[in-house]
Amino acid sequence: MNCYDRRDLGLLLLRLGTGGVLAAHGAQKLLGWFGGGGIEGTGQAMEAMGYAPGRASATAAGLAEAGGGALLALGLATPAAGAAAAGAMAGAAAVHAPNGFFAQAGGYEYAASLGLTAVGLAVTGPGRLSLDHALGHTVNRNWMVPVAFAVTAAATTVIVGARNKRVRKAAEGEQEPLFD
Repeated sequence: MNCYDRRDLGLLLLRLGTGGVLAAHGAQKLLGWFGGGGIEGTGQAMEAMGYAPGRASATAAGLAEAGGGALLALGLATPAAGAAAAGAMAGAAAVHAPNGFFAQAGGYEYAASLGLTAVGLAVTGPGRLSLDHALGHTVNRNWMVPVAFAVTAAATTVIVGARNKRVRKAAEGEQEPLFD
């Protein structure tokens, strides 16, 4: 390649693929596109999963996925975009964790893969085929990576922790059948 190397092309492909998938999932939550429930339907589902209030949770998850995904695809504000997407995927993984790892059994494999790819892109950077590069990396500084992940980790810990507490409290009154 002339002015770009294979690494830049590879990062572009990873950003477009991962960002596109995340943006589509966010559009399902926010707008009801691609068979999604929109804010109302997703809000009800979020409540059922233990995320409350449901509508606010749906909005936050949708914005993190759609916004983080779109920014990753563009290669713009890559540390914040990757951290936002990873936080949303950590929330999704928490819901699927009781089902084990593999997606075929309802596990967290898919959310973990998207989240880890977003983390990898945020840490590595978007490459030269990106808006961050074109803008002189004004919103992609090295110090932004740990800051973005620290803020996201703190928020995700609080949100997922509150969700897990609600789920445990709801399950306290339920008893497994003694005999099948």
